[in-house]
Amino acid sequence: MARSTSGDSLLTRVMRILEVFGETPTTTVTEIAARTGLPVATAHRLVGEMVGFGLLERDENKRVRMGVRLWELSLRSHRVLGLREAARPYMEDLQSVVHQHVQISVRVGTEVLYIERLSSGGAVANIGSIAARLPIHACSPGLVLLAHAPEEVRAAVLAGPLEALTPHSLTDPVQLRRTVATVRRTGFAVAPASINPAVKGVAVPLRDGTGAVVASLSIVIPMTQDHRPLVPALMAAGRGVSRAMGAVVADGEDVVHSTAPAPIE
Repeated sequence: MARSTSGDSLLTRVMRILEVFGETPTTTVTEIAARTGLPVATAHRLVGEMVGFGLLERDENKRVRMGVRLWELSLRSHRVLGLREAARPYMEDLQSVVHQHVQISVRVGTEVLYIERLSSGGAVANIGSIAARLPIHACSPGLVLLAHAPEEVRAAVLAGPLEALTPHSLTDPVQLRRTVATVRRTGFAVAPASINPAVKGVAVPLRDGTGAVVASLSIVIPMTQDHRPLVPALMAAGRGVSRAMGAVVADGEDVVHSTAPAPIE
């Protein structure tokens, strides 16, 4: 693989260009060069090739944005495609009950990636849009995924730093450990005002055929709304999605033949 004078591989340079769009939806080649540290001529050449493959696009003002081809390829991921297909009917049923946001998330390192969402007109503001990422400790699906993550992931998160998105975000490692233990025990997580003072998130785990937690199903509701009446419907939907992915889950039961780590003390 061709390398630059700095020693970076072609793939590394392409990834640095793509990561620019995590900060802005559109930009110029000159700005891409500045943010990636690439020579302007190199940025022009690589962007041109990526546009040719459909990975990037140019708008009417010649600004560069992510290409539809890149999104198309990501949607063909077997993991994401199978999960979205299994979850969609249960998300629709759940959304008809809560009349707010219903979403699916997966863990990517120590972050939460949102891969699907259903919303209603008039639903509360929601930061967790599709393809958005949030710190794993700062949202309800993150707490679920952290509770069932490998020990080394939990250790890395608890070692900090724990970013505060609002004054109510969990930033104390001791409190976070206790919260994660509670999530493992109860089967659901609640994150009140942790990413937006006006809303709270409630989440449950989703399991695959091995019993491993591979994703989280969550709802986002107004902070003033009592979440407790909605938890049974959320957990039932979570069990339905898990069964659709091959998990053996009895009604009223969250824990299956799990490969998850031992309970957190």
